[in-house]
Amino acid sequence: MAKEKERGDKDAEGADGGKRKTMGRRKPCKFCADDKIRIDYKDASLLKYFITDRGKLVPRRLSGNCAKHQREIAVAVNRARMIALMPFAVTGN
Repeated sequence: MAKEKERGDKDAEGADGGKRKTMGRRKPCKFCADDKIRIDYKDASLLKYFITDRGKLVPRRLSGNCAKHQREIAVAVNRARMIALMPFAVTGN
């Protein structure tokens, strides 16, 4: 037992001290699951779910979108911002 400690073997907890965070199941992309939902820059009520309160885009790992639909969301949000349907940044308190 003393030799194992001298060699630097890890305890039963593991290398991280037993504080490893496990990732849960990935959310399915709701645009892939339901063909009826379309990404459109004119639909600000749909796009608001992919914008934070500070005006930033919600990342894929939080929104659950696939890469293809996340890119489409980004393009739609930028188009909606250009024609003033959505704000670029939230001002005030």
